[in-house]
Amino acid sequence: MAGSHQADDARRRRLRWRSRRGLLENDLVFERFFDRYEESLTDDDVAGLDELLGLTDNELLDLILGRTEPGQDASPQARRVLGMLREV
Repeated sequence: MAGSHQADDARRRRLRWRSRRGLLENDLVFERFFDRYEESLTDDDVAGLDELLGLTDNELLDLILGRTEPGQDASPQARRVLGMLREV
């Protein structure tokens, strides 16, 4: 798929770089996430991940650890990726 996440190595590298966070805990989760899912991420997954990466480090960590749940405005894609993050 031209223009898709999987077809563009540079896009995949940028996404991995963008996921580097200020909190070590988030970095560790994202490292495991990409090790497990990078090859199978769909463009919808990338859109959901982008949405989650727009959160602050603390908001994101609270979501990953299940301390909070996503708001009603969270997309189905973001909810799916959050589930994937919680599994790793």
